[in-house]
This record gives sequence, structure tokens and C-alpha cells, in this order.
Amino acid sequence: MSGSAGTRAAGRYDVAVLGAGAAGMMCAAVAGQGGAHVVLIDHATRLAEKIRISGGGRCNFTNLQAGPANYLSSNPHFCRSALARYTPQDFLGLMRRYEIDWHEKHRGQLFCNDSAEDVIAMLRAECDTGHVHWQTGCSVAEVRREGEDFLLLTSQGTVRAGALVVATGGLSIPKIGATDFGYRIARQFGLGIIETRPALVPLTFDGQAWQPFVPLAGVSLEVDITTGNGKAAGGFREDLLWTHRGLSGPAVLQISSFWRPGTPIAIDLFDGQDAAAWLLEQKAGSRKHLDNLLAQRLPARLAEAWCAGSGVDGKLPLHDISDKALRRLGATLNDWRLVPSGTEGYRKAEVTLGGVDTRGLSSTTMMARDVKNLYFIGEVVDVTGWLGGYNFQWAWASAVAAGQAAAEAAREAHAVA
Repeated sequence: MSGSAGTRAAGRYDVAVLGAGAAGMMCAAVAGQGGAHVVLIDHATRLAEKIRISGGGRCNFTNLQAGPANYLSSNPHFCRSALARYTPQDFLGLMRRYEIDWHEKHRGQLFCNDSAEDVIAMLRAECDTGHVHWQTGCSVAEVRREGEDFLLLTSQGTVRAGALVVATGGLSIPKIGATDFGYRIARQFGLGIIETRPALVPLTFDGQAWQPFVPLAGVSLEVDITTGNGKAAGGFREDLLWTHRGLSGPAVLQISSFWRPGTPIAIDLFDGQDAAAWLLEQKAGSRKHLDNLLAQRLPARLAEAWCAGSGVDGKLPLHDISDKALRRLGATLNDWRLVPSGTEGYRKAEVTLGGVDTRGLSSTTMMARDVKNLYFIGEVVDVTGWLGGYNFQWAWASAVAAGQAAAEAAREAHAVA
């Protein structure tokens, strides 16, 4: 791609943005439209792959319910300012300007009616409106501070900029280009990194222990799922999916961000109702077989497997099963506890938990407190949203905060000059 009219392909820029994903493009557009000369650099030639694959190709671009409570961070109040100043309604206003149709799918999750490509095209158009210069397929070998400027040694030449915005993302989905480059820049300039790990990721289980559940692959059920204790506890009501290797679906992706190795997860398969009490109530005068009765509340395959796994003959009429056996069976339905052996890792993780320590950043501008005009936004920062459009909303909000601040700094610099 070449630069837009009115931009300069070489020399000094007011702002260099590293990473042309959701956060990077939004930030470049805001800064450019704010009057800054901006260059947007990315090592990939295909832009915004995470937007493209999100939501099955329709991009779950935000969530109407997005607020600080929907984010995990070692500094939980950090995200409050940016999220308050750029809301889901603000992004919807941008979508309306481009006449992109959308729909709400589930619990505030918003998707494009047609294609994620619409969002990418919109962000590209916004960058072009801000006369952003593009350098794609451009790798950065080194970043230096030279006086008040940042010097970037790239495969397409040297770039000098008054401000640097790092929007390089996290470690999730390496096959689309994820790297640790943003963390390395942060360390280089003295910022801390909160330990990273895969988040919004399927959980796996010991192969032999999981063998009885393999025939349930493909079974799905809405459940209540919890893990952890105290402030570290998490709980969701979402769909659970059995797979050949373990558990997945929104319930597990959500809880994976809270799960710690060696700790159990607890699952209520019975819609919050006391399963034992229900079974004993149904027993009075019922001639139904246990597995057929449970199939009224659970998928049939799951009902059969649960009876077999509990040591109860599901083909017996309910009145032939002891109250004790029914109570034991009911207890497992309400509190199924199991300890995952691990996760599917970054290759299947939707996002990265942890990242640049926000204690070293301004919550209003995203600028490093001790390094003037160095900004970190989006997934590279230690702010991780729930499943369902929250991470894109953080990308937009943090990008706007940094873009506005960088543009203001550029205007002040021009005024002094």
C-alpha cells in the first residue's frame, strides 16, 4: 500500500503506530484526523486478521454491556476511564456513518449482518480520512530513543516519530502473526510485564480420565460454571460443549480466564434447580425409566452417560432406585467437579491474559508514565475482556484515548515550532 495524498512516505512523523489491527487502525485514524502526521506499520500484508476471523467472519465488534466489571487486570480500575469516554454507542455511531448493518446475537453481543470485512474497510477509510501513511509487510528490527524522537529501523527504511504507539497485540493465535514484540519494547523502556497466559481458550483433560466422555463430543448444554475462590473466583452461565479432548464452548472459554492449573472447575448441569429434590419428587408415582426422565432436562446422550458414570442403571424405573442413589446422582448433576490438565494454548486462545503492567501507564492517555510519548493500547496491555465483544471494545476505547492524546501532543509541538 502506498501513502494517501497529503502524507509523506519518508522523514519524520508525529506518530508511528506499530500494529495495524483493531486498536492500531483505530488509533492511527483518530490521531490522523486530529491533525497528526501518522504512519501505521505492520509486518503482515493482510490487515486485521483477528477482526476478519472474529465471530465466524461477522466480527463480534462490541458488547452493549461493556463496563469495567467485564475485564480482568492486576489493576482492575485502570480500564474505567477509557471505557467511559468511548462507549459501545460511540462505536455504533461510527458504524451508522458507514451504513454497516448489525444485530444483537446474545447478551449484548453485536455482530455485523454481512461480513467482518465491513469493519476492516471502515477502519481503513477512517485512516485514509486522517491521511495515514501505510507501511505493511514491514518488519521492525529495532526501536531507539533519539533525543525527543523514536527511531524505528525497519525493512522499508528508517522511520522517525515524535510519538510511538504500540498496538502489536498479544501471543494468541501465532499462525496469524502474533509475537511478543510489544512486550519486548515495553521491557526495553523499563515497563513491567504481568505474566502472560492463554485466555478464552478450551480446557483439556487427561486422556485416560476423559475417555468415558469422548462419545459425548458435540453435545451442548447451557450450564452454570465456576472456579476459584474469593476475589479470584469467576462464574458464568453459558453454553458448554463436549469435545473429543475435553470441554469447550462459551462456558469454558469464559472460565478459562479465571482458571489456574491444579484447581477444579465446578459445573451445574441442572439449570440451578436442586436435582436431587427434583428426582425424589418425580419418583412418587412415576413409572418412567431414569434415563428417559433425565432426558427431559438433559441431552439424551448426556443423560445416558451420566447414569452409567454414576453407577445407576438408567433403564430401571425410577421407583426401583433408592433415594440414596438418587441423591448421589443429583449431587453430581448440581456440582460436577473436575480438574483440567491444561489448555489448548495460545494456538487456540482468543486473547492473551496479562501484558504491559498498567501501573506504568496513564489511564486517561495510555502513555507510559516515565517515557514521554510512548503509548500502549489494546491486547498488549494487561486488560483482558470477557468473551463476547468486550476485547474489541477495549481496543476501540484504548485506541481513541491514545490517538486523541498523541494528536494533542502533536498540535502542541507544532505550535511551539
